[in-house]
Amino acid sequence: MSDTEPRSLTGHFEFSADDLVQPFQIEGLGIRGRVVRLGPLVDRVLTRHAYPEPVSRLLGEAIALTAMIGSALKFKGRFTLQTQGKGPVRMLVADYETGEEGEAGHVRGYAQLDDERLAANLAAGHVSTADLLGEGYLAMTIDQGEDMERYQGIVALDTEGLSHAAHEYFASSEQVATRIRLAAGPLYRRDASGHAATSWRAGAIMIQHIARDGGLTGHREAEDQSPPSDEEENWNRASILIDTVEDHELLDPELAPTRLLYRLFHEDGVRAYDPADIAFGCRCSRERMGSVIRSFGRDEIEELATEGVIEATCEFCSEVYRFAEDELKEGME
Repeated sequence: MSDTEPRSLTGHFEFSADDLVQPFQIEGLGIRGRVVRLGPLVDRVLTRHAYPEPVSRLLGEAIALTAMIGSALKFKGRFTLQTQGKGPVRMLVADYETGEEGEAGHVRGYAQLDDERLAANLAAGHVSTADLLGEGYLAMTIDQGEDMERYQGIVALDTEGLSHAAHEYFASSEQVATRIRLAAGPLYRRDASGHAATSWRAGAIMIQHIARDGGLTGHREAEDQSPPSDEEENWNRASILIDTVEDHELLDPELAPTRLLYRLFHEDGVRAYDPADIAFGCRCSRERMGSVIRSFGRDEIEELATEGVIEATCEFCSEVYRFAEDELKEGME
């Protein structure tokens, strides 16, 4: 949460904004959470890659989830989300890197595809998350820097989507009751002259229970028949309200996150903190790409070269780097 003074939400709201994370707290229910709203950022990623629409939706959700979790880091570091499965979307990768104090965090992402299998799925209309990812796992990694040990949690991919797999991650790795809704999709518009334009958007909302002495920290066991406690009742109420959120409410560029929070939780005393900005950011560079290619060795460099030139494309941002074969082999034995 932000260290700045939160404000209690009323019926008056500022105009909406994009590419931000809006932290909040529901004081009456002992719940904290965040809303993610992504516009130009996610549109840049998905438009550059030009994936088929079902893949873009899936990666958009992954980027929103990554921004949601990564923006909670309290130190200079990186959060990485990665899926690996047996479906035609073999891998999804998204990461969030914290910015310097007062600066935006940076997000990027890409999908690795089996084009032939994906085309068959699309032709057959098999485009659910389970169809695209198949059996596999979701890994979430927190990197605190070179001198610190990395932390990683791994859970099985869930047929119901990335949000359900994330629920399992928080339940098993952090023992925190969590509820997440994700959405991504194209926004179709026409300007005054009638020209059509399409842009991608993504959004997410998450709530987590604030653990108190004897309070709720994980899932209630199914066989437990005792009456629910006040803590559990509060959590159930917040979960039911989150489940009423529709995709368009997470994606609508004219619906401010604070207005959505007021609609959901105004009866319970919801407070909003200062939002945090998010921007697209890729760490690729000519120097880094050249270093990777040199690591392959002289023989492979010769095989990769076409008429003495090697082209390498960054999987995250699609930037193309061109190298002369002799430039890469310089200094090699």
